[in-house]
Amino acid sequence: MIKDYIKQAWELMKQNPLFSSLYIIGTAMAICFTTVMAVAYYVKLAPLYPEYNRNLTYYNDHVRVETPDSKNIVNSGFSYTSLRDWLYPLKNVEAVSGTIQEADEHWIHPSEGNDFSVSAIYTDPGFFKIYEFEFIEGTSFSQADFDSGVRTVVISDKLAQKAFHQTTGVVGKMLNYDMNDYRVCGVVKAGSKLGSMSYSDVYLPYKTLPSYQQTFYYDEVGAFFVRFKVKNKAQAEALQEELDAVIANVNQQNNGEKTVSTRPMRPHFSMVFDDLYWGNGYKVNFWILLKYFLPILMVLLLIPALNLSGMISSRMEDRLAEMGVRKSFGASRSVLLSQVMWENLILTLAGGLVGLIIAWSMLLLGKSWIFTLFEDYPDALYDNSVTVTGEMLFSPTVFITALLVCIIINLLSALIPAWNSLRKPIVSSLNEKK
Repeated sequence: MIKDYIKQAWELMKQNPLFSSLYIIGTAMAICFTTVMAVAYYVKLAPLYPEYNRNLTYYNDHVRVETPDSKNIVNSGFSYTSLRDWLYPLKNVEAVSGTIQEADEHWIHPSEGNDFSVSAIYTDPGFFKIYEFEFIEGTSFSQADFDSGVRTVVISDKLAQKAFHQTTGVVGKMLNYDMNDYRVCGVVKAGSKLGSMSYSDVYLPYKTLPSYQQTFYYDEVGAFFVRFKVKNKAQAEALQEELDAVIANVNQQNNGEKTVSTRPMRPHFSMVFDDLYWGNGYKVNFWILLKYFLPILMVLLLIPALNLSGMISSRMEDRLAEMGVRKSFGASRSVLLSQVMWENLILTLAGGLVGLIIAWSMLLLGKSWIFTLFEDYPDALYDNSVTVTGEMLFSPTVFITALLVCIIINLLSALIPAWNSLRKPIVSSLNEKK
């Protein structure tokens, strides 16, 4: 039976090439733009290399110190002192990492060739417990080297290739970074700039940075951005309670001279939807999210579905005579309706395949700007060196979800006009002009 439906659908496609082409193109565009939008968010939210623990990673980058008269208020990151005394000793956590990312340009001075700039993250050994980097050779800098301020560095394989013209046999070599020699202790597979929380060309111990102990007016405030990894949501809640208790104890020791506070820990999800969760304790609110995405989905899916529904309704009017003949030979309404639905399903699948190919092409060719469409700061454009990996593009979850939604909407758009047309009496159908 299904084989017959497929044959019938193919014959109808050949008989009505304009309708079939418009239907496939309409479906393809809906699938394409929905997939592009879904992938743009997927790469920010899904567990992708090396940020496989995104759902277990939390962030805090805000300390506020205020005097009782509110005349002196300072807002910034954590200082080294607060990181060392408050955060590293926390118990309800799998790993803690403090990082500093300077705005200044950093330069590599290779023994051969021209100097070139790189991105850098100053961090600690805990960083490599939070993000699961694949080490091509070597390891991260040890705790002993970190504590001693030894100049060691972890570099990406792309940087190793550019600086040493090889990606292996690099460990132990000296890399001249900002006019200082660092010993390479490890080479990692480079991530993508789209994994912005972990991406860098070089990873250095922050204790090699002369200004790492610098504070901003108060001892508690500095330049550190802090990452936490927990094993589950329950531990995350326990960690927040523990951190609140630490801050309460600090304020008790201050004897009212100043008040220290921090924002709630931020899940990775809120880093993407910062504008949605500001002031909401960085908790996921389904209704806010629905309000955010519903207009987009309506434009991408519902409007094309309404157009397709009108096209199908017009086509059904042209096929009433055919349906009348089939009714007269004993075909039931359910059989005819099933045929129409199968025809539209086949067209939808064809449109889905075309739409997916177009979406992949757009993502590859327009990667330098597509992924900034939903950024809070679109002026910070990615360049052509953005890496789009297979696990980003070929996500079965993204495509299957987009296709299923489109199939449901397309079939519903076909069901209503088909049902209305097939309700007409046989005589009325037979008398319809083709």
